[in-house]
Amino acid sequence: MKKSSSFALFEQQLAKNILILDGAMGTMIQAYKFEEQDFRAERFADWHTDVKGNNDMLVLTQPEIIKAIHLEYLEAGADILETNTFNATTIAMADYDMQEYSAEINRVAAQIAREAADEYTKKNPDRPRFVAGVLGPTNRTCSISPDVNDPAYRNVTFDELKDAYIESTLALIEGGSDIILIETIFDTLNAKAAVFAVETVFDQLGERLPVMISGTITDASGRTLSGQTTEAFYNSLRHAKPVSFGLNCALGPVELRQYVAELSRICDTAVSAHPNAGLPNAFGEYDFTVEDMNTHVEEWASSGFLNIIGGCCGTTPEHIRGMADSVAKIKPRKVEKREIACRLSGLEALTINKDSLFVNVGERTNVTGSAMFKRLIVEEDYDKAISVALQQVENGAQIIDINMDEGMLDSKTAMVRFLNLIAGEPDIAKVPIMIDSSKWDIIEAGLKCIQGKGIVNSISLKEGEENFRHQAELLRRYGAAVIVMAFDEEGQADTRKRKYEICHRAYHMLVDEIGYPPEDIIFDPNIFAVATGIEEHNNYAVDFIEAVDDIKKNLPYAMISGGVSNVSFSFRGNNPVREAIHAVFLYYAIKNGMDMGIVNAGQLAIYSDLPANLKQAVEDVIQNKDDGATERLLDIAQEFHGKAGGQASKTDLTWRELPINARLSHALVKGINEFIIEDTEEARLASEKPLDVIEGPLMDGMNTVGDLFGAGEMFLPQVVKSARVMKQAVAYLNPYIEEGKTEISTNGKVLLATVKGDVHDIGKNIVGVVLQCNNYEIIDLGVMVSCDDILRVAKEENVDIIGLSGLITPSLDEMVYVAKEMKRTGLKLPLLIGGATTSKAHTAVKIEPQYDEPVVYVSNASRAVSVVSNLLSNEHKAKFFASTQEEYERVRVRHYKKGPRSSLISLEAARANATKINFEDYTPKKPNKLGVTVLDNIDLNEVRKYIDWTPFFMTWQMSGKYPLILKHEVIGVEATSLFNDANAMLDDVINNEKICARAVFGLFPANSNQDDIQLYTDESRSDKLMRLHQLRQQSKKPAGQFNRCLADYIAPEDSGIEDYVGAFAVSAGFGVEDLVKVFDADHDAYNSILLKAVADRLAEASAEYLHEKVRKEYWGFAPDEDLNNDALIRESYQGIRPAPGYPACPEHTEKGLLWELLNVKENIDMDLTSSYAMWPGAAVSGWYFSHPESKYFAVAKLAKDQVLDYAVRKGFTLEQAERWLSANLDYEPE
Repeated sequence: MKKSSSFALFEQQLAKNILILDGAMGTMIQAYKFEEQDFRAERFADWHTDVKGNNDMLVLTQPEIIKAIHLEYLEAGADILETNTFNATTIAMADYDMQEYSAEINRVAAQIAREAADEYTKKNPDRPRFVAGVLGPTNRTCSISPDVNDPAYRNVTFDELKDAYIESTLALIEGGSDIILIETIFDTLNAKAAVFAVETVFDQLGERLPVMISGTITDASGRTLSGQTTEAFYNSLRHAKPVSFGLNCALGPVELRQYVAELSRICDTAVSAHPNAGLPNAFGEYDFTVEDMNTHVEEWASSGFLNIIGGCCGTTPEHIRGMADSVAKIKPRKVEKREIACRLSGLEALTINKDSLFVNVGERTNVTGSAMFKRLIVEEDYDKAISVALQQVENGAQIIDINMDEGMLDSKTAMVRFLNLIAGEPDIAKVPIMIDSSKWDIIEAGLKCIQGKGIVNSISLKEGEENFRHQAELLRRYGAAVIVMAFDEEGQADTRKRKYEICHRAYHMLVDEIGYPPEDIIFDPNIFAVATGIEEHNNYAVDFIEAVDDIKKNLPYAMISGGVSNVSFSFRGNNPVREAIHAVFLYYAIKNGMDMGIVNAGQLAIYSDLPANLKQAVEDVIQNKDDGATERLLDIAQEFHGKAGGQASKTDLTWRELPINARLSHALVKGINEFIIEDTEEARLASEKPLDVIEGPLMDGMNTVGDLFGAGEMFLPQVVKSARVMKQAVAYLNPYIEEGKTEISTNGKVLLATVKGDVHDIGKNIVGVVLQCNNYEIIDLGVMVSCDDILRVAKEENVDIIGLSGLITPSLDEMVYVAKEMKRTGLKLPLLIGGATTSKAHTAVKIEPQYDEPVVYVSNASRAVSVVSNLLSNEHKAKFFASTQEEYERVRVRHYKKGPRSSLISLEAARANATKINFEDYTPKKPNKLGVTVLDNIDLNEVRKYIDWTPFFMTWQMSGKYPLILKHEVIGVEATSLFNDANAMLDDVINNEKICARAVFGLFPANSNQDDIQLYTDESRSDKLMRLHQLRQQSKKPAGQFNRCLADYIAPEDSGIEDYVGAFAVSAGFGVEDLVKVFDADHDAYNSILLKAVADRLAEASAEYLHEKVRKEYWGFAPDEDLNNDALIRESYQGIRPAPGYPACPEHTEKGLLWELLNVKENIDMDLTSSYAMWPGAAVSGWYFSHPESKYFAVAKLAKDQVLDYAVRKGFTLEQAERWLSANLDYEPE
């Protein structure tokens, strides 16, 4: 196929310079502040749906604006313009019911970009400008179910995507695109459909354009949304033969760097990147300046990462100009050829090269080879069928073979369903898939389900060259490796000569005629059964083994596979003999070059471990030593009949044979408490004194734990389990130690406390566990601890350090108070500060100046160890203290230099720019049930379906989004273990009714009065019930943006509109403290922390569940809402539920009004502390707003005029108002 006219020119420019891609189109469009009528223009004035936000249609309604944006980017230095077609496929256009305009939009978008590019090329012919026709990801995912209740469901098919992309690609090329850019790929299967479509169009046109591919790493997990690592993503799409691979969107340059570096390392094409302008801030805006971006881009280029650089969300022509200037004198990355190897992928990459060991292909997910698996599929017991696949992977299968060829099945449907199901099982989906079928339609259906690069098993010349060629060309387009059977028009090859002849013929057709990469060709020269009693079969193993050698020597880079279990078929029912035959056969086949085999990964005997007599008999059969070999094996086989074969699936207890000290150390490192009491007793009896057990093997184990955690080789949940084992061992030894009046030596004594008024302690408890693992004695005073108690215990216990924790903002003031009191009372101890609302800036500006001794902000548990060890070290303390003081002084200088931290406007001006809410065309829904409602015992089995698990993992300092974190290449195993423990905990506490959830909520008539919300006792609105006080944003807003206040979402009193507001309080913490006491008594910190973390998730889930019930039933403004949990987490519903103390209403004392309004204490026995923290701690409370335009926002910084106004409205003194709003003040109180 010929290349397009601009192909060679583009490659020449790539070789000469780092090319500049343009920046964000959406960001530039947003700056125009288009309203609905601007999107419609005259052509679509009467369109039947809202179209605001359909940026792609602007090429039809605002073409001059789109061209002007292109010209700005060209003027800034862009070499490549992206067409404004990110959402222009028929699939994405369906949101606006504008599918019929998809082709026109793509064509016109390309024409507009073409005109702009040609203008600049004409100005400077030595610097040609190119147009990249953009194919976006669409708003559907082919690899992920949108329905949590049906993980096999898909809301789009491969063929639907392919057809949409074909239409878009044709139009983009017709419009004048030089390049096809498949970008922002978050689901690789979508991209594979795009590649298939693009290749189809190239075939139709007889001409190939350059293709650029750019994926999206969605978060710190380092994976795409559909779960692939960077290398797996690359392997999956190499078949597109792109000119460049790249990454864009989701991350800024800081976060994206490591993945661009990885792509640069593995990629044999040019590398592109177009990062966002940093990460979005709390307002969804991007903060990276031109200078910020330049610094990173220049470093990337200097490091040899880049061939193409541009910008994504938040970038502007100024950013692009800066990038162009930054890389102008830096040479582009040199594109080098990589070693030829078979590069497969599931969620993770699997590379098979000349140095690879034998690759096991799991065979048990095959209905023709496993009666059990067949039964499960026929009975549609897919949960158990999935467990078979998982077992194969856990037992060492690096690829799993899936076959559904069974006469009693709808095999195609079964294949699709099973593949879709395992796509949602990261522990299975991490490995490549082998789609195994004798039916082409099933193979194709399977290929349309896998996002990774898999293997097809198989095609052959059985039906002639034309059919073989057709199938091979399609497989190349799908991007699969292929197994080719040694089977031609005459039948299966059974001799060495025939095996090689057929493979040789197929190889040259594939490589020389079709262009199939030789490394993606896997030959199966047919493994047949030996020892059948038929003389012609005796040499089958020898023929296969020798044919392997022939293929390896003469067909470069091709690989060899085969169904290993076939060779032992004569001995079915005698597993030990079958496994011995497999082991001996593979020993010789692998020596000759066999690369992989379809085997039961859980039943592989080890060649050297075979019984001598069995091994010899099998050797004679496999090598066809003589005519009596089969008879000898049959005789010996009787000895092994009925014995278990394979490797039993059991817990490895070989460590129990170690010496006692080694056993104790192993138990600590592995977190195993099953034998800890008996082992501790054995060690005590063997020691001179009980203390020796602690200071010897137990501390040796804990030192190892500390080292592994510090090195990042152990994760927090494992450390907490280790601490549990240590505590239980020490608790057992304590009576003996006290009897001997000896003291345990520690590295120091640390007092930890959650400050007065605050009830949150999970983070504090984790810090305590980590410090204990490093031999520090911990005195944990718990929650809501007064300053007097902290100081008193510190003196009585002669502690070395005090650590304060808090989650709510009033706790910040309490920490300042404790620091002042420590100074006043003459304490000379270091002070640690930690908790969700704390920060280095607050510590430096507010706390550290109040105390003369070291004050250190500790951001997480892993940092606590190094901070404490430095503070308690005679050698390092002075230097560490001095460096911390210098650092905090710099923080203070930066803080005070800024002056007012925001550009604020007056309260009067802010109110004049209040949110423009449309009440004219909207009638507030009267609640179906006004007044207060109490739910005494919420069904927690129902509530758990609403859990958002991502914050749960963050509690344990495991960064990554659920469920992708479960397949994270570094922490996935431990995250899965933690997840399983959490669900086991949920099963226990829910099914055994150990905890319960209660809620109270109320719905009330209401109207707004400026920034307040007035509640009424009844619908007559004659008697006022309560006034809620809200705060308004005061930051200066760009034109078209508002200074929001929650009161804006309620119809004003003078509007005559009857509106309503709701309030709620819910806790899932009833019973938690009693269980925590039990765990603490058992020295079980792991389960204690786990329970609190789970209860917190249940509380949030209860709030989500309750809000849904209110929207759909009790208030009823969204009766037809049908959202899955992902959509609920994304807050895709109508209305909001802001909580007092959080960004939209940051002042905590309003919670007191909520308690009074709902009579919370009497109704569900939830309390408020003096700082307005809720008790039990696993709790949520807030307000309900129903208006469709209501949205979350952050009040952020406040000027003094609003603080004074708020004080008057609340009946506060100015000092009181400033205290409760301290975190929001944009000035320093007097």
